[in-house]
Amino acid sequence: MRGLAGSVAVSGFLVLFFAITGAIARPAPGPADDRNSVVIVFKDGHRQSFSAAEITRMDFKAPAAIVYKDGHQEKFSPSDIAGIEFGSSSLSEMMPGRGHYVGKWEVGQGNGDTFFITLDADGEARKTLGASHGTWTVVDGEARISWEDGWHDVIRKLGPKHEKRAYEPGKSFDDPPTNVTAARNTQPKPI
Repeated sequence: MRGLAGSVAVSGFLVLFFAITGAIARPAPGPADDRNSVVIVFKDGHRQSFSAAEITRMDFKAPAAIVYKDGHQEKFSPSDIAGIEFGSSSLSEMMPGRGHYVGKWEVGQGNGDTFFITLDADGEARKTLGASHGTWTVVDGEARISWEDGWHDVIRKLGPKHEKRAYEPGKSFDDPPTNVTAARNTQPKPI
């Protein structure tokens, strides 16, 4: 019975999702930093935003996934979801979207030296220091990057500038950062 109720709820959600995204779709593609969004609210309180213009579909089979038009997916456990919100709140309108972070970033190492982080639109990340491969996503308006060597970085917008926070292996994004440095997009685009 529980499975049937879940299937009915998911089916109803998908109908509502496509009705809303169809209502907010534009005939011409919007800017990469479009504010029409789907926000997944997790049970632990964090939120993850997805641009509705970039999403092809949402799958809720375990593991659940957001599927983008370019084919890449972001997966998560449906049991971790507390709710899903549509549209843009005044808070999310002030937060940069995914397109804001795509590009090559010059960031500090924490010792005065710099290196580069490249964030691709498909969620892949590369860096010129340490293990070069990782993945990234936008959570609460900041780019969160997970590297194969266990390090994690965050690039966030602070007023007109950006900063990079680094977290050593074994630390989470909720821990104090190992170092905080300036970040500069070397390929800025109009926001």
